[in-house]
Amino acid sequence: MQPSDPDTTPRTAGRKRSERMRRLLALLAGRVQEAPLTLDELVAELGVSKATLRRDLAALEDEQLVVRTHGGVRAREGGALEIPVRLRTAQASVAKQAIGRVTARLIPSGEQHTLAVCGGTTTTEVIRALRRRTGLTVITNALPLAAEAAAWSNIRVIITGGLVRAHSLEAVGPLSEGAFNSFTVATAVLGADGVSAEHGVTTHDETEARANRAMLSRAQRVIVVADGTKIGRSTHAPLADLARVDDLVTDKHADAAELDRIRGAGVRVHVA
Repeated sequence: MQPSDPDTTPRTAGRKRSERMRRLLALLAGRVQEAPLTLDELVAELGVSKATLRRDLAALEDEQLVVRTHGGVRAREGGALEIPVRLRTAQASVAKQAIGRVTARLIPSGEQHTLAVCGGTTTTEVIRALRRRTGLTVITNALPLAAEAAAWSNIRVIITGGLVRAHSLEAVGPLSEGAFNSFTVATAVLGADGVSAEHGVTTHDETEARANRAMLSRAQRVIVVADGTKIGRSTHAPLADLARVDDLVTDKHADAAELDRIRGAGVRVHVA
């Protein structure tokens, strides 16, 4: 009997798929004009079966992020390293749920509080952990997060305008930035694709970065939430210098030495 592919079990697939797709897109980045990578090369790099790889490639091809050729694959010109929100796992990892609970404890309770939140699976867990709070107003540019928060009648939800990005379902552009600039918020909760002592907080898309920087501009306190895989990483679009960050909430898988360097920059680090 052939051993089962470890990435096809539901629990493991839900945890690993997004990161595997990011690695796959990263491998293809910069090769738009070069020879495609073969399936065998990608299998060796990613450590998965050809069946799993083909499923991932089919999903990315449907999103017009890659082009499959005979026996190989290359990135589509103009493609991104960002996984579309509809391809991300619907079931949050235990680590992200723990990050959400720890972050919720950092938000004052029993009083009126205005919270600005960007989109993402980790920030969504923060909102879920706050669902029983009263006196909370949430301002966001993320459609999925706004829809979820609005289902709880005790939370007041304000959504910005703007152009909705298909990948993230976040509103960006001048309308979104102007809306964020018109509010003063007590706390901003910011997700990230990378957090490092050297490069600060970063993401993949510059248009989302501009909207998020506007979100931070009027915030009295900034909390960054990022699972351990994001710590020590950096991507090309800067969100915030560490001098602008008050708290970082991550999980036990984060690199301890990098967390020490981030603490050295004056950030309070909380490990869920």
